[in-house]
Amino acid sequence: MAKAADERLSRIDALFRDFDRPDAPGATVMVIRDAKVLFAKSYGLADVEKKIPATPDTNYRLASVTKQFTAMVIMQLADRAKLSLDDPITKFFPEFPGYGNKITVRHLVNHTSGLWDYEELIPKGTPIPVLDIDALRLVMQRDKTYFPPGTQFRYSNTGFALLALIVEKVSGETFAAYLREHIFAPLHMNQTLAYEAGISIVPNRAFGYTQTAEGFKRTDQSLTSSVLGDGGVYSSIADLRKWDEALYSTKLVSRKMLKAAFTAGPNTKHGDGTVQYGFGWFISEYRGLRNIWHSGESIGFTTRIERFPDRKFTVIILTNRNDAKISDIPHRIADWYLFGNETSRK
Repeated sequence: MAKAADERLSRIDALFRDFDRPDAPGATVMVIRDAKVLFAKSYGLADVEKKIPATPDTNYRLASVTKQFTAMVIMQLADRAKLSLDDPITKFFPEFPGYGNKITVRHLVNHTSGLWDYEELIPKGTPIPVLDIDALRLVMQRDKTYFPPGTQFRYSNTGFALLALIVEKVSGETFAAYLREHIFAPLHMNQTLAYEAGISIVPNRAFGYTQTAEGFKRTDQSLTSSVLGDGGVYSSIADLRKWDEALYSTKLVSRKMLKAAFTAGPNTKHGDGTVQYGFGWFISEYRGLRNIWHSGESIGFTTRIERFPDRKFTVIILTNRNDAKISDIPHRIADWYLFGNETSRK
């Protein structure tokens, strides 16, 4: 058994060999089973210029992995009857064009709203970062959706920006403050936050980078990095372990609501039809097991969390590199730990 365990650890190291450099941005990975950490290790640098190494406490920009937190606070508000998932968005934004009457909160969470991508609507030459409220203003300039709301899946950062604004409307708190008070503090995720430039400071911060012909260039923030609802949270594997454990409990929401989060929404099949979407999570299967996951990509970060709840097995990977090739790694790690007949897979 010890030999097999050592072999798995060395093979995970091999998967991250390219990140394990003293002069380049890195990665941090954690493997969890039955609430026990089987593997936790960091590679490379959190800050290339200052030569600060990555550690399990390094906070990376989660990018779209943020969406599971945005969905969770919406679920909390629904659980507490502060809103309904079937409320039209015009209830919260009465100035929204009439077609908003057919778009519900559920459509936003499931990516079935059909709303235009706000990124496509940003005027050329815009000099200052876009905020969630700007995403709303931009999409309100359109007079229709891509398709009738609820009829198909189209991944939408716009929808999650609007969800953050709905949280603010309903709670009377800023989105960042609501996350801190109702998710991060109760779970003792003490270093996790929704980053607001000029307002908050990210402790143990990893900076983002992109590979160029001359080496790695810092590309930490973009024009859309200040939109919080779709990708603005920073966290570490140490804190995300607490999040993963909470998702097996009713610490944050009722069992009924939690089950709904991990159930595919109507008309959310996409791609080859094997992947669907719940509340902030992609839903699929891997080798007969439920696979609940999300990825995140921004100008300087690539992240991924994959959960196999029937085995209480989770893989978390955070990197501070643009377009890092990590999408197949969780399944390879799952093969080694969950399927004995695949221990020889390279």
